Amino acid sequence: MIRLLDIIEDTMVDGPGLRTSIYCAGCDHRCPGCHNPQSWARDGGRDVSVEDIMHVIEADPFANVTFSGGDPMYQPDAFAELAQAIRQRTRKTIWCYTGFTFEALLQMPRQRHLLSLCDVLVDGPFVERLKDPDLLFRGSSNQRLIDVPASLRAGQVVLWHDPMCMAS
Repeated sequence: MIRLLDIIEDTMVDGPGLRTSIYCAGCDHRCPGCHNPQSWARDGGRDVSVEDIMHVIEADPFANVTFSGGDPMYQPDAFAELAQAIRQRTRKTIWCYTGFTFEALLQMPRQRHLLSLCDVLVDGPFVERLKDPDLLFRGSSNQRLIDVPASLRAGQVVLWHDPMCMAS
């Protein structure tokens, strides 16, 4: 079960192209200026099964998937189960937003497992003084768009670049 706030279908703000965004409950980062403070409470939202979420994801053959919140890394086992189902049953890419850094996630076994199932990680806390509305798919300049498979192979952060947008 995933503690879920909402599923937003056909959004274009949580990664490239059309996406199905899975917004979970729970975030202890509590970043000042967060655009989604209603997601902080771990007991917010409702419990939804991975299978019920997969029905929504599979219903749209064109939309890729984004995990957001809250912070999916506070529910690493449930989101890993969802990511594995996405990998087994679709050809969709998975983006994940987290307030943790890539380097910190590597030190946490359960979160590292979830990380290994993602294509792109948007990492780091939102920092209000670094807010920049012109940034691609993130809110503050300390946050990075990380190509997870390339980074894990290289043993260091490799930034993601949108092949359709030279400004990423």
